[in-house]
Amino acid sequence: MHTLLLRLAGPMQSWGVQSRFGIRDTGLEPSKSGVIGLLCAAMGRPRNASVEDLAALKMGVRIDQPGSLEVDYHTAQNVRKASGGIKDTELSSRYYLAGAIFLVGLEIEDLVLLDELHAALRAPHWLVYLGRKAFVPSPPVYLHDGLRKGDPLLKALQEYPWLGYDNGRYQMLKDEHPKMRIVLDAPDGEQVRPDHPISFSERRFAQRHVHTDWIEWPPFTVDE
Repeated sequence: MHTLLLRLAGPMQSWGVQSRFGIRDTGLEPSKSGVIGLLCAAMGRPRNASVEDLAALKMGVRIDQPGSLEVDYHTAQNVRKASGGIKDTELSSRYYLAGAIFLVGLEIEDLVLLDELHAALRAPHWLVYLGRKAFVPSPPVYLHDGLRKGDPLLKALQEYPWLGYDNGRYQMLKDEHPKMRIVLDAPDGEQVRPDHPISFSERRFAQRHVHTDWIEWPPFTVDE
């Protein structure tokens, strides 16, 4: 097996899978549909293209920095109603994660596909974003050493250095959380999430089982 690693870090991220009407939610870590959508943008795949090959990737997320859950209240005017006509004012609550950092791993035997994805992340065809178009990544999603040939998903997540840059922050997080949380695709996982993409154009998604586990903290190194 081989694994491709992505860095998802930025001032704001939002990974909603159950947004309805005026409530726009976010999960506490990236959704699979959100990550696959990001990959499609990097590759230049249109919304109506098949995502079967990308959805087959086994995904894992390492929570390097959980960030904080925040909410913005938005007011929109002259909103068109589904039943027809115009609504004068529409209020919505939009949740997001502030200051979060995630290491996402994607595992498959197909090294050619991972090579293609790695190259696409280095020079994206379209803008990539962290769940919403206004939430751009900083630093880049691309990791120059993110293609881990011969490394299964769990090994790659356990061994890759922490993605932050501040040793003081690293030590504080270790003190608060003696083990680091990871979330892995697992057919018999105890949690079910409706974020396995089938078709973006038709907005169809299947359920995905995941398992939450805890690992030792990875090493702290600053990439020069």
